[in-house]
Amino acid sequence: MLAYVTLGSNNIEKALAFYDALMPELGAQRFFDNDRLYFYGTGPGQPMLAIGGTYDGEPATVGNGVMPALACKDNETVDRAYKKAIELGAKDEGEPGNRMPTFYGAYFRDPDGNKICVCKLG
Repeated sequence: MLAYVTLGSNNIEKALAFYDALMPELGAQRFFDNDRLYFYGTGPGQPMLAIGGTYDGEPATVGNGVMPALACKDNETVDRAYKKAIELGAKDEGEPGNRMPTFYGAYFRDPDGNKICVCKLG
C-alpha cells in the first residue's frame, strides 16, 4: 500500500550526505531524483523514502506525530543502522531493543529533526 514517504529538508546537501551513508546499512540506495526530490529504496516496486525541499518554497518543518519506520531484515541490521545514524550526527530518540514480542526497533532524529524508526517486525 505504501509507495513512498517524503521528508523535507532545509539543507539538501547535508541530508543527502546523511542518507547516502545510512541507507546502505538497510540494503537501500538512492535510485533516482528529479529537480526537487531524491528517492531511496531497496528495489523496483518497493516502498521508498524521498528527501527534498518543500513544494511551496517555505521552510521544511518536522511533522508532529510523523515518523517513518524503515524495515530491517534482522535485529543486527537495526543495531547497525542506529549506530551508523548516530555516527552521522543523528540525535538518539531510543536505543535498539524489544518494544513488543514481535517488534525490535530503535529511534533517532535526522539532521533536519525528522524522527525515524528502524525496526524488525515479526
